[in-house]
Amino acid sequence: MYLMAHGAMLTAMALFLAGSSIACYNAWNEQTGHAKLLEKLQLTAFALIFCASGALLYGLLARDYSLVYVASYTDDTLSLFYTLAAFWAGQEGSLLFWAFLIAGFGCILIASPTYKSLSASHKIYFWLFYMFIQAFFLLLIAQMSNPFTTFEMPPTEGRGLNPLLRNIGMVLHPPLLFIGYAGFTIPACLAMGAVMAGEKNAWYLPSQNWILMSWSTLTAGIILGGWWAYMELGWGGYWAWDPVENASLIPWFSATALLHTRIIERRFGYLSRTSVFLACTTFILCVFATYLVRSGVVQSLHAFGQGAVGAPLLFGIVFFSLASLLVIMGMGRAASAPLPSLGSRVGMTVVLVWLLLGLGTIITLGTLWPVLSQFWETTPLVVSQNFYNTVCLPLFVILALIMAIAPWLNWQGGLNKPKSALMTAAVWLGIVVGGILLDIKPSLAVAGVASAVSVFTTTVILAFSLGKKALSRPVLASYGTHAAFALIVLGVAISGPFQDGWERPMALNESFSANGYTFTYKKLHEIKADALTINEAEIEVLKNNRLIGVLKPQQRLFRNFDHPNSEVSTLFSLGTEFYATIHDINNGQLQPLRISTHPMINWVWIGSILISILPLLAWRVRASRKEESHVH
Repeated sequence: MYLMAHGAMLTAMALFLAGSSIACYNAWNEQTGHAKLLEKLQLTAFALIFCASGALLYGLLARDYSLVYVASYTDDTLSLFYTLAAFWAGQEGSLLFWAFLIAGFGCILIASPTYKSLSASHKIYFWLFYMFIQAFFLLLIAQMSNPFTTFEMPPTEGRGLNPLLRNIGMVLHPPLLFIGYAGFTIPACLAMGAVMAGEKNAWYLPSQNWILMSWSTLTAGIILGGWWAYMELGWGGYWAWDPVENASLIPWFSATALLHTRIIERRFGYLSRTSVFLACTTFILCVFATYLVRSGVVQSLHAFGQGAVGAPLLFGIVFFSLASLLVIMGMGRAASAPLPSLGSRVGMTVVLVWLLLGLGTIITLGTLWPVLSQFWETTPLVVSQNFYNTVCLPLFVILALIMAIAPWLNWQGGLNKPKSALMTAAVWLGIVVGGILLDIKPSLAVAGVASAVSVFTTTVILAFSLGKKALSRPVLASYGTHAAFALIVLGVAISGPFQDGWERPMALNESFSANGYTFTYKKLHEIKADALTINEAEIEVLKNNRLIGVLKPQQRLFRNFDHPNSEVSTLFSLGTEFYATIHDINNGQLQPLRISTHPMINWVWIGSILISILPLLAWRVRASRKEESHVH
C-alpha cells in the first residue's frame, strides 16, 4: 500500500509537470484551447495526493510501526486527537499536508464563479505557474522527504509524540500556518498569470477571498504559536523572537501590506506593480519560512533540524524570485497621476506599507544574522531579544498611531473631520503627558497604550458618525480589525513591562507574601496513567485573607521520554492573571516554584481572536465604491 502511495505522489508530480508543460506550450504559441484539460489534470492529481495522504493517515491510526514516520510520532497510548495531529507533527507529514492543501485549493478555485469569469489566456498562465509549484513540492516529498519510508525490522512500539506538542495550541498552530502558506500560492499565480495575459487588473476579485482567508489563518497560526509558548514552555512569555516564530511572522508583514495596497490600487489605480510584487513576495516568504524551519540554517527549540530539503528549498526560493521579478519587470509602468502627499490617507497607507516591509526586513536580517556574520566572524553572532524589542516595538507603536490618524485624512489630502481628529490627538497627548507626570516607565509602554486608546477613540467616533453603515460587513471588517490590533498593542504594552514574578523553593504548607498577595503550598497529588505520571501541586492565592483562587502547576513525565515537562497553571483574569510553573520536585519540595503576574495579558488573546475572524466579514463581498469609501 505504501509503495502505491509513493507511486501516487510520483504520478501526481508527473501530471503537474505535464500540465505545466502543456500550459507553457499554449502560452508560447498563444493558444488557449487546453484550459479544460489542465483542470482535469489538477483534479486527477489531487485525487492521487488525497489517496497518498489517506495512506499515511491510515498508517497513523493503525499504528503501523513499519513506517518510520508512524514509529517516530505515535505510540500505543497516544489519543486519537493527537494521532491525527501527528500527520503534520514531522517534516515529511507536514510537507505532504502542504502539498495536499495546495492541490485541494486548486480544485476549489476551479469550482468558483470568479475562476469561471477569467479569460482563457489568464487560466493558461495561471496553471503554468501553479502546476509547476505543485510539482516542485511533490518532488521534495517523493525524493527528499518521503513519509512512506519503511523499516526492514519494524519496532514493536513507537516513540510517541513530543510532549511539548501535546497541546491544543500546537495541534492547531501548524495546520493554520500551512493553510495560510498554501492559500497565498493562488493570489501569486493569479497575479503573475494576469500580468502575462496582459490583464493586470483581472486578478483582484478572484484572489480577494484567498488573500483574506490566507491572512486570517496565517494570523491565527502565528498567534496560537504565541499562546502555546505562553502555556506550554513555562517561561511566562509569548514571543521570544525565536527564529521559527520570526519565520512565520515575516510573510505576515508582506501579506498585510498587500491587503492595503490592493485597496489603493482598486480605488485609484496606484501601486499596481507593488501589489503584484507583494503577492509574489508573500508566497516566496512562505517558502522561505519553511526553509528556515527545515534547513538547519538557524537553531531553534522547535525547528526540524538539518534535512535534505534545505538545498532544494533554497533553489526554489531563488528560482521563484527570479521568475517573479521577470514577470513584474515585463509588466511595464502604467501612466498614472503622482501619488498624493503624506498628508493624505493614500500617503499614510504608503507609509504603513513601508513600515510593514521595514519590519519584515529587520526581522529577516536579525534572524539570518548568525549565518551572515560567519562571513566576517569566526563565531556566529546571535541577535538578542533586546535588539528586536528596541528596534521593532517602537515601529509597532507607530503602526497603531497611523491607524488612529489615517481615517481622519481625505484620500487626496487634508483633514476630513478636524474636531474628531483633534479629539483623537488630545486622547493620545493626554495619556502620554499623564505618563510623564506620573513618571511611569518605560515610556514606550505609555506611548503604546496612548496609541491603542487613540485607535479605539477613532473607531468609536467613526462608528457613531457612520450610523447604520457602520454595521456593513466591509466597515466591520476594516475598523474591527484595526480595533482588535489596538487590543493586542494595549495588552503587549502593559503585560510585558509591568509583569512581576517570584521564584523560590517551597516545602509543603510553606507560604510567602509579595505585593499584598499570600501564596501557600497546600497539597501535592500524584496521578498515574498508562502514558504518563503527573505530579500536581496546589498553590492557594490569598489577598487580604480572601481566596483569589488555587494554582495547580504540574510536572508531567511521559512514557518513552526521560525528562519531565512542566505544565503551566493560570488564574484567568481580564485584569491581572496569575501564572505558576514548577521546575522540579524533590521529596515533595518544589525546586523552585515560579509565580508571576501578567496584567492585561488576556487582552492580547482576545484581540488575537478578533483580528483572525473579523477580516472574514469582507469575504465574498463586492462592495460598491460608496461602501468602499468608508473602509480604511
